[in-house]
Amino acid sequence: MASVAASQPRRWFGVAPSGVAPGLAVSYLSLMVLLPLAALFWQAQGAGWHAFLQAIQAPESQAAIRLTMVAALVVVGINAVFGTVVAWVLVRDDLRGKSVLNALVDLPFALPTIVAGLTLLTLYGPQSPIGLDVTYTRIAVAMAMLFETLPFVVRSVQPVLMELERDVEEAAASLGATRFTVFRRIIVPSILPAVLSGGALAFAKAVGEFGAVQLLSGNIPFHTEVASVNIFGLIESNDPTAAAALSILLLSLSFGVLLVMGAAQRWGSRHAG
Repeated sequence: MASVAASQPRRWFGVAPSGVAPGLAVSYLSLMVLLPLAALFWQAQGAGWHAFLQAIQAPESQAAIRLTMVAALVVVGINAVFGTVVAWVLVRDDLRGKSVLNALVDLPFALPTIVAGLTLLTLYGPQSPIGLDVTYTRIAVAMAMLFETLPFVVRSVQPVLMELERDVEEAAASLGATRFTVFRRIIVPSILPAVLSGGALAFAKAVGEFGAVQLLSGNIPFHTEVASVNIFGLIESNDPTAAAALSILLLSLSFGVLLVMGAAQRWGSRHAG
């Protein structure tokens, strides 16, 4: 009897812990994510679907969405390359100040976005100490997004590189494979899922970036105004329905990209295996 009782899961207030955890998780996600999203959808269709489509098809909103999507995709491509390079240096190279470099990677996570924008404005603004002024340009939009999304690919690729067995690389090299062949045939397939995962997170972050872009770009309609700033302007103009409609569109695009990247990551994991 004692052994049977010991094999049973301990219950708290008559409920097994394994049944409590899923309920708590679902309740917390519902409170923090699902209910706010439901409220946003309700707000967006409050004036009818015609008003929803009209808000999305407004010329200024369309221009802001196009700029946001293009800039975010460019940023993801740049981060995929240089984020992987930074992760490689942090894992494979021995250099002075590596711990400082490793801490700097996480700095965009710690800084409020408005502080990040002020930092970039100080360096690349009209009073730039290096004589480089990119304010009120689309380059400024991309730079602000790059600063805020830097850590995602680095922190996704870094642990994968740490777990890679160098014996396989050394064996391939002993059989005559060049460094490029080893990188292309062994390392890239192993880190590709992590690159895709970090890229998806960077895209989602870039699409919603506000503080840094707002300070650096000047928010010129049809030129440097991104979707998040356009949403803020709609709220200030007392048009919450249009702001909610545009928010739903951004949310759907980001969620779609995350789903596609997740599927590609799973495919890459199977292919690498």
